[in-house]
Formats: sequence, C-alpha cells, structure tokens
Amino acid sequence: MPAFVNRTEELARLHDLYDSDDAELAVIYGRRRLGKTALVRESLRAYEDAVVYQARQKTSELQLEQFIETAAASYPGVTRIREDWDEVLGYLAEQDAIVVLDEFPYLVAQDESLPSVFQAMFDHELDESAATFVLVGSSISMMEEAALLGNSPLYGRSSLKLDIRQLPFDAAMEFFGDEYTAEEQVLTWGVFGGVPYYLEEVSPNATLAENILRTILSRHGTLHDEPDYVLRMELTEPTRYFSILEAIAGGNTSRNEIAGRTGIDYNQLSKYLDRLSRLRLVARHVPITERKERSKRSRYRIRDPFFRFWFHFVYGAAERYDEIGDEAYEALIEPELADFVSHSFEELCCSALRPLYQEHTITNTGQWWYGEHEIDIVGLTAGETLLVGECKFQQSPLGYDALAKLEEHVNELRWSPQDGGERVVEYALFSRSGFKPSVEEAAAERDDLRLFTVEDVVRALSKDGR
Repeated sequence: MPAFVNRTEELARLHDLYDSDDAELAVIYGRRRLGKTALVRESLRAYEDAVVYQARQKTSELQLEQFIETAAASYPGVTRIREDWDEVLGYLAEQDAIVVLDEFPYLVAQDESLPSVFQAMFDHELDESAATFVLVGSSISMMEEAALLGNSPLYGRSSLKLDIRQLPFDAAMEFFGDEYTAEEQVLTWGVFGGVPYYLEEVSPNATLAENILRTILSRHGTLHDEPDYVLRMELTEPTRYFSILEAIAGGNTSRNEIAGRTGIDYNQLSKYLDRLSRLRLVARHVPITERKERSKRSRYRIRDPFFRFWFHFVYGAAERYDEIGDEAYEALIEPELADFVSHSFEELCCSALRPLYQEHTITNTGQWWYGEHEIDIVGLTAGETLLVGECKFQQSPLGYDALAKLEEHVNELRWSPQDGGERVVEYALFSRSGFKPSVEEAAAERDDLRLFTVEDVVRALSKDGR
C-alpha cells in the first residue's frame, strides 16, 4: 500500500505558499475521508517548524490552550503571550510561521469570531509577515460560511483554495500495485471508488467478494456504516437526503422520478438536491449537446461509487446480510454486480476517450439521450468528427446489435462541426468480454469503427500507458 499517492499539483501549490515572502492564507476543504490531513502533512515534510493543530470538539478555552501547547514545541515564546487567539496568531505571524488549523469548523463552532480575527490580520497586520496560515475543514457548509462564500469574513483573502475530491482511477489503483487484473481494477473502482480511506481498507491479497464481506457487509466492518456517519456529520436533518440518495442509487435519476419515489414535493426537491450537489455527493448531468442552465432533461447521479454501492445494496438491508452471513455476497451482490459496475465502466470509458483518440482535439465528453434514444459515450471535437461509443460490462461477447443500435441512435443526435461542414461519425465499442466474430469482421472492414477491451481502457487511463 503506498504511503501517499497523487495530489502532486496540490503539493506544488502549497509549497509555493510556504516559500512565499508574503503572508498567505490557504483554505483546504472537502468531505471527510478524502485525505486532506494526509495532504497537509505530506506537504510539510521539509518544513520542520510548522505548527499543525488538530482541532477537536472541545470548549474554546481548551482548544486555545492545546493550540498554544502545540505551537510551543516550535515557538516556545508563544507561552508568554496572552491567551487570546488574536494575540497568539499575531505572534506566530511575526515569526513567519506556517500554521495549520485542521478541522477549522470545530474551532469556529466554539468561537464564531475566529474568521473575523483572520480577516483583521490579513487586512491590517501582515504587511511585513511571510507567515502561511492553512485552514482545513471537512464541514463544507461551515467552510463556505467562514471562508468561501461572498459574504464570509475571509472571502477574497485566501491565496489558495483547494477543493479536495476523490482520486482519479489511475491514482486509486496505485493502492493495489500489480496485484489486480484490469477487470478486477474496474470492479474494485466500481465498488470502492477513489476515496483514500476506503481504498486503504481493501486488501490486494483478498478477492473482491472477501473485501466486500469483511469491510461493508459485516456489521463490524470498518465501512459498514460509513455513509451514514459522513452524512450525519454534515446534515442536521438527514432523513430526506438519505431517501433521495437511495432513490438515485435505485435508478430514479430525473427530478420527477426522485419526487415520485421519495414522496418529496417536486418544488421542494431542488433545495435538497442543491445541498447534496454542494456537498459533492450528487451531480446533475444533461445531454452533451445541451447547455446545463437551459436543459430540462437533467439526470442526477451519485458521484462517489462507494456511496452509490452502499445506498443501492446496503442501506436498510443490514439485517438481511446478517441473516445470510458468509453467503450474502454470492446471494445478493454478485448477481447484480456487473450491471451495477457498468455505470462506472461507462464513466471510465468516457475518461479514456482522449488518450484513445489522440489524433482528435476532443473539446467535450459526456452522454446523450433523447426519448428512447441514448448514447453511452460522446466526444465532440474541434474538427468535423463526432465520436460515439457503446459500453458493455457483461460476461458475454458484445454482438453486432450493439453497433446497429448505436448507428440508429446517432442519427437522432443533432450536432454540426463549428465550421459548418459535414460531420464525420466514428464509432467505438467497449466490452468487458470481447466481441462476437460479426463485430470483429465489421471492424476489420471499416475505418470508422474501433473496438476496445477493459485492458485498453485501463491502459489508456494509466500514467505510463502500461
């Protein structure tokens, strides 16, 4: 298991702040388990005198007292300063210190004036300082209120804002070295996604079934109640949000479908979906040929594969898994898993489009649908070429009918090259289990059709192309 993977751009930008001759403020945020603390600690490896304080849910007096104890290890003079956030932080700024306040929302919850203390410092007191202050928080709503939204005290003061999200596929797979085949990598990604904390719980020496049973399905598994914990830490009334996520995970992706499934009034649904979007838990998608602000054909998706898996298979069904025991995976998960993971495979194929078609300048990738017509993969190019693809993660070879349907659907897709010329369509078929001879014969005879395996997709997404 790697000690630390990816985040190279974030590390470089933090190092630039630490080495700056001016006072700097960084705001690092993102939901729990994404590795924000690990990122900060990795960035400070070469900076021995940094002050890193991990806040807890304690009184303001205890927090300040423990912060001073932490800071005194590098700056003993801080113990002679009056115990006041303004005075203590000002002293550290005079020392050009690097100061990290991890879980900053816990501090703000006990002392609402703290963001204003930083505001006053950066507005009036730090002209001669080269200090760097790093505020880290998992509560996105509180970080927005303190530092990110237009009416927050620290808005416009930060030199760097890092919105930490899950790792991309290739970085996530570094947790498993060369232990997994391409197919096993896609299946694992489709269940556990790219959150470092979840990936650390997966054993490369165990099968996917064993990992799911041990970490998720078992009542004592480390990830058994994980989404419940994350959501309850962020939301004060989670019940309706749970219902919405369960509905989306069950295939109800339009607002009408979500409203019908949950019983939440259609007009009230927006505020809940907006909140889930702000928390980076769901994303709103529209057909690639439409503008997001105008489209009435939105679909909502759960962004994190693990949350999607949990709400699809686990939420509300824990007792059933307990009753079945060790056979639960084989009985309840395995029969549906290929179909479930097909959604993640489709997203990976979409991400692989650019490296697979380097001869084209692809300006946008996504999906397209209209009525009964739907295309899994669409790539719009700066030239005359329209790329369209079909993805199948089934355990049988892909047949010619998939190509015929794709050709039928693309006839309904309205897109023209920017220069007004005639469009040229190229077709791509992605399959987990290979292709029937009729498809291979068509690909050999046609120059507008290419076939890709799971191995091709994984290779395209890897850094070194292996």
